[in-house]
Amino acid sequence: MAVLTLLVPLLAACGGGGGGPDGGGVIRLRFQSLAWQKESVATTRSLVEEWNAAHPAVQVDYVQGSWDTVHDQLLTSFEGGEAPDIIHDASDDLADFAHGGYLADLRGLLPSRLKDGIPARSWESATFGTGVYGVPFLQEPRVLIANTKLLTASGVRIPTPERPWSWAEFRQAARKMSGEGRYGVAWPLKEPVSATLNLSLSTGGRLFTRTADGRAEVTFTAADAVVPETIRDQVTTDRSASRGTLGMGGSDTLPGFFGGKYAMVPLGFSYRQQIVQQAPPGFDWTVLPAPAGSAGLDQGVSPQTLSVAQDSPHRKEAVAFIDFLLGPANTVRLAEGDWMLPTGTEALADPALGTAEHGWATGVALAPHLRPAPAQSVRGYPEWKDKVATPALQEYYSGAIDTAELKKRLVQDGNRVLARYRR
Repeated sequence: MAVLTLLVPLLAACGGGGGGPDGGGVIRLRFQSLAWQKESVATTRSLVEEWNAAHPAVQVDYVQGSWDTVHDQLLTSFEGGEAPDIIHDASDDLADFAHGGYLADLRGLLPSRLKDGIPARSWESATFGTGVYGVPFLQEPRVLIANTKLLTASGVRIPTPERPWSWAEFRQAARKMSGEGRYGVAWPLKEPVSATLNLSLSTGGRLFTRTADGRAEVTFTAADAVVPETIRDQVTTDRSASRGTLGMGGSDTLPGFFGGKYAMVPLGFSYRQQIVQQAPPGFDWTVLPAPAGSAGLDQGVSPQTLSVAQDSPHRKEAVAFIDFLLGPANTVRLAEGDWMLPTGTEALADPALGTAEHGWATGVALAPHLRPAPAQSVRGYPEWKDKVATPALQEYYSGAIDTAELKKRLVQDGNRVLARYRR
């Protein structure tokens, strides 16, 4: 009995980890954030401090993560039993974690305010099977950032969310803005898969379909071909798109954009912050909606999400913190810090995000057209993207292979990859 009496406090001291109560009975939760821009990191840290000041019995420890390594880092932490309680990620990274049992099903934990305040289409992005494994809170449409001077001088019709360009009009506009050592458009396609798939929703393309028994399969229809064929024709036929930017990331194109080498650059909505910070004095730019197709302005997005680890012993408290963090006023602060759009309807309607300055109003007008990215629930998508789709699209856009060969690789090679995840 004496030995047991000594062992009890020793074992209590050795047990737990992230999420366990500390010596004073205070519950400590680890929140891994992927905020990376100075403004968004400051906002997120400030909100954590506000929570901690108001909730002395449930303290949140901020942990800085990285978008570049988050998937492998989370997988290692899950398997080692060291996962943070509250996990910041993107919805297209959740499928394997959800199916693997690493994330908590939030259906019975979410307060009604949070459930009702986010549209069903956004919840679909974090739903796998019958469970909900993340709270989608920020989203980023892809838009056209245009040099206002070159746009106006070309004489093309200026598109608006109410009257966007078709993909054919976009191709014509890029041709008219080209010439004299200048390209009408620069496509930064170092990571070509998500851009191609998400923009193809506007033309009715989906690429992934479900069989009668629910299995994901890769298909490639005429609707799926519109966007990649437009980009390839701009590069190889029209010479209105720069071949040199195909291997670039979005930030890499900005010096050429500022210098007048490219009239337009298709970029994620958050790149506006870099443009504001880096553009030379007097540089005038505008935000245009991405081209529309048979499905209008629809495009796919993978919202940022907040999830709770299945192994967390304090899931209820973790969800309470998420509910606080994503209150409408706080979500507006997070959206402004990341230069993105909130998913919550009340936050999206905030006048601070409806201003015409820096294209905020254009982004808000696109919000009703944002849909879950086609690959959201496809198991094996990361491998398919890395081993099949990325090299195939890179070769296609450079002109090394034709549409028939692209289809063959995406479908035949792709379905062989996905088949391994059905076993």
